[in-house]
Amino acid sequence: MARKSKSNLSELYLEENKDQIYENALAEIQSFELPLGTTLRSVYDDQPNAHQRFMEKLDACIRNHDREIEKMCNFHHQGFVDAITELLKVRADAEKLKVQVTDTNRRLQDAGKEVIAQTEEIIRCRVQQRNITTVVEKLQLCLPVLEMYSKLKEQMNVKRYYSALKTMEQLENLYLPRVSQYRFCQIMIENLPKLREEIKEISMSDLKDFLESIRKHSDRIGETAMKQAQQQKTFSTALQKQNNINYGRNMHVGRSRILESKNEITLKRTFEEDDEHEEEVLTAQDLVDFSPVYRCLHIYSVLGDGEIFENYYRKQRRKQARLVLQPQSSMHETVEGYRRYFSQIVGFFVVEDHILHVTQGLVTRTYTDELWNMALSRIIAVLRTHSSYCSDPDLVLELKNLIVVFADTLQGYGFPVNRLFDLLFEIRDQYNETLLKKWSGLFRDIFEADNYSPIPVANEEEYKIIISKFPFQDPELDKVRMNHPHSLQQSFPKKLPMSQSVPQIYIQVKEFIYASLKFSESLHRSSTEIDDMLRKSTNLLLTRTLSCCLQNLIKKPHIGLTELVQIIINTTHLEQACKYLEDFISNITNISQVTVHTARLYGLSTFKDARHAAEGEIYTKLNQKIDEFIQIADYDWTMSESDGRASGYLMDLINFLRSTFQVFTHLPLLDLFMVWDWSTYLADYGQATSKYLRVNPSTALTLLEKVHRGMKDSSKKNNIFAQFRKNDRDKQKLIETVVKQLRSLVNGMSQHT
Repeated sequence: MARKSKSNLSELYLEENKDQIYENALAEIQSFELPLGTTLRSVYDDQPNAHQRFMEKLDACIRNHDREIEKMCNFHHQGFVDAITELLKVRADAEKLKVQVTDTNRRLQDAGKEVIAQTEEIIRCRVQQRNITTVVEKLQLCLPVLEMYSKLKEQMNVKRYYSALKTMEQLENLYLPRVSQYRFCQIMIENLPKLREEIKEISMSDLKDFLESIRKHSDRIGETAMKQAQQQKTFSTALQKQNNINYGRNMHVGRSRILESKNEITLKRTFEEDDEHEEEVLTAQDLVDFSPVYRCLHIYSVLGDGEIFENYYRKQRRKQARLVLQPQSSMHETVEGYRRYFSQIVGFFVVEDHILHVTQGLVTRTYTDELWNMALSRIIAVLRTHSSYCSDPDLVLELKNLIVVFADTLQGYGFPVNRLFDLLFEIRDQYNETLLKKWSGLFRDIFEADNYSPIPVANEEEYKIIISKFPFQDPELDKVRMNHPHSLQQSFPKKLPMSQSVPQIYIQVKEFIYASLKFSESLHRSSTEIDDMLRKSTNLLLTRTLSCCLQNLIKKPHIGLTELVQIIINTTHLEQACKYLEDFISNITNISQVTVHTARLYGLSTFKDARHAAEGEIYTKLNQKIDEFIQIADYDWTMSESDGRASGYLMDLINFLRSTFQVFTHLPLLDLFMVWDWSTYLADYGQATSKYLRVNPSTALTLLEKVHRGMKDSSKKNNIFAQFRKNDRDKQKLIETVVKQLRSLVNGMSQHT
């Protein structure tokens, strides 16, 4: 505005004063000096255009300031930008600083918490220390009282009643007044009169206490007595086995060395345990204090009431006997239930035997025999009932072992136990039934897991493993082993005729024999009787359990023709292995098979029946398959004449029969037609060991006649094959001869019928 005023100086000279007023007004406005009323009135008081001119001046001043502000902003812009950039950089650092400060604060807070916790723990420990110190001081004051009271209880327990009364007097006059403010002291003070009354009545309650004591300890007494009897029996058995040189040799070949070493270890351990525990043998008198009954008996005898005491004692013991003989309802579920039952009974009669020998007239032998006969009848009834609930063979076996130990223990005390061993024979039959059920499941599992294909053998080692489990002989390998042992490995790999289930079944049958033998041990029976038991139970396994499993297997829908053929082969090998099972039993029992009373195994009929059922199933399935082929055939009913070619379904049927009959070639039953083994059939007919026992003469005659007619028809139609007729002529004559012999067999059977 100043530059503008100078350019217009000549024109505005007259108005210079006015301009000066405007300049002053603007200066005052810019200086923010208040109030502005006087300044503004000086602008508007002269000319009418004063306001317009002032506003122009004001606008010019504003533009001037705007230019100055713009210059200043332009001058400071780069610095402002740099400041903003620096500020942005500082913001990132500020964030990091904030995180660090936060983390430092958190760690400081955590450290402070630990310090606070430790401080509180120190405070708590110091409080506890102070409390403990207080308790120790109070206990030191109370301990003499407690010791005297403990001494009093001990005197009461050992029946030193006079000393107990003296101790009560000291407590009342000297010790209790010092700590009378405590509650336990008040309890002691209240109990002292009761203890005096108890001392007065204790002589009359000794018998009841004694009866209660032996009732509580009878199971422990019986357990100790049974354990001692079992240890003695184990020692005697081990000594007998050690002295018997041939014992280990008569066992199974694979177990002989193990059993011999076990016998030596068992005997050595038995001697060591006997030496170690010689001084630890407990008796009924060690477990129960019999002094009350002695004292009461003496008191009653002196008073002349000995008979009353005897009658009361016997009456109470009979009641306890009924309680002991009453089993728990769940006793049959675990072996511990039976063990507790037997221990209580043994403990009861051990106490009676002790009373019989250390007192005069309280109990008599007649009384104990009467009590035992009553108990024995009840025990046998209980065992019959509860053992019938057992379905686990292991539990039945453990029950048998417990009964044997129970019987041996009481027999050692002079009680007759023959009826218990008779009961074991009843339980043995049940044990065999549980074994048969268990092995039925094992057989089913084996059959389900079998792939019904010959066992592949890669080398001689695998072959040896198999024959070590199953008595199989390969004539070809035996011949190579004898003539060319170095080339034996060249015979492998090969396949054995039976499937994997055969050695597994054989092993399980042997395991069944072992399991059955376990029950026969310790029954005080001869080796001949044990041998007979094993053979009878094994016969049941073969003729009932295994036979049923085989019959069910054959009837299963998923068993095809190939599987049925393999089953027939398997049963053949199992049948041949029966003689080895008989040898196995003989080796275990040391009973020769030539003994007159030795039973035989009936497994031959089992496997023959299974093969017969499999053959029948093969016949049924084969007919069903042929019917299926015929039913799905597509017949051309409009054909005028044959085209000279067989139908497609017929060719498929022939191919199916060809492949099926190829599988049948593995059956030794089929050697009769495939190898033309008629001489063997006719020579062995009617014998139990016949190779073709299941071949009916009528069936064989029918098939042979069809073959004969077929050969005749073929020779008539194919005259051009003269050489064929010439080669087949001898076979036709042979067939005619066999047919005549078969007809004579069939006629003989019909006449016999």
